[in-house]
Parts: sequence; structure tokens; C-alpha cells
Amino acid sequence: MDKQPTVRTVEAKNFTEAVEPLALFKEWLAEAEASEPADPEAMAVATVDADGLPNVRMILLKGADERGFVFYTNCDSTKGVELAGNPKAALLFYWKSLGWQIRIRGLVQSATAAEADAYFATRHRESRIGACASTQSRPLASRAALEEEVARLTKQFGTGEVPRPAYWRGYRVVPLEMEFWKSGAFRLHDRILFRRASPGKPWTKTRLYP
Repeated sequence: MDKQPTVRTVEAKNFTEAVEPLALFKEWLAEAEASEPADPEAMAVATVDADGLPNVRMILLKGADERGFVFYTNCDSTKGVELAGNPKAALLFYWKSLGWQIRIRGLVQSATAAEADAYFATRHRESRIGACASTQSRPLASRAALEEEVARLTKQFGTGEVPRPAYWRGYRVVPLEMEFWKSGAFRLHDRILFRRASPGKPWTKTRLYP
């Protein structure tokens, strides 16, 4: 027999009445920021390699507006290489404290260099040095080798500015689909799917079976 979900499910404001998914996303994210104990902006990002084999990993959302959802990474990393070959991605937000989930699928565009510079400048100095020290996703001989490179760069930069590496860039997922899911008792969940044919086109909304 199915049991009632143990997650604390709260009422999702304007959930079924919403006509524009980005505004609803912002409402849900704000609620998550008030209730989720750690990293409410954490999201899974899925890409595919040249053989069509999927990859997924957790990263942090760094911007969301009418243009899409932004994150930053090393463009020579696995995800960067895969996005260069197939500029499409899926995102997943799940907030256990609320019993809510948002799935997003769409096209991927590069953020501008100015956007990357502006965000990079807000990062903690040690995080900026770490981005310079790491050749992300490539083989690493040892933890000590990474720490030695961090120490070398820390000495090199001294008290001066830590410039953004050219390979550290931003990506924007332009959504074509956004699905909002709210946990329900006995797995009778609520699901609302927003879909559009291409960026700039109007959204259609469909309620889905759980």
C-alpha cells in the first residue's frame, strides 16, 4: 500500500492558474530560498555526448530572466565540450522541503563575455584562483598537484586582480519546455507543462497525468 508522502508539501501559489512559466519559476524559487536548508539554486544539468550518451551533474543557477537560465563553467570541461557539439540541455530543480520539482528543456546559447566578467568578479578570490588552476574534467595526477598549482597562482597574482580565464564562460538555457510538479498524497501529483515551438513564441499549457 502506498503511504502518504513524508515530505512537507506546501500550497503552490498560482500553480494551476499561471499563464507564464518564468514568473511561476521565480515564485517557486523564492519559496525554496526561504525553506530549503542548502543551495536552493542547485540544479541538475543534463547534456549528451557525440554518441548520444547522456551526462548529468549538479551545478548552481546564476541567473534567470526572460532570456533563459544561466550557469558558468569551463568550456573545455565535459559539459562544455558536449554543449559545443549539441547545444541543447535539460535542467532539473528539486526542493525536497517543499515537494516541488521543475524540469526544463531547451536550446543553449553562450552568455556574453561582459556577463561572464561581471559574475567572475563577484566570486570569492580563492574561487577565482581555483578556476584558473583547474583544467576541469581532465586527468589529475594527485590532489597535491592541484594544491601546488593553486599555491603557485596565489603567489603569482599576489594582491592583484585575478583575471577571468578565457575558457571560463557562461551558458544560457533558453527554455522550450518547463514542467512544474507538485507532490501529492498517494502519488496523485500535480503536473503542469508549458511548451512553445521556439523562443519568442507564445506558451501553451497542459495538465498532465501524474
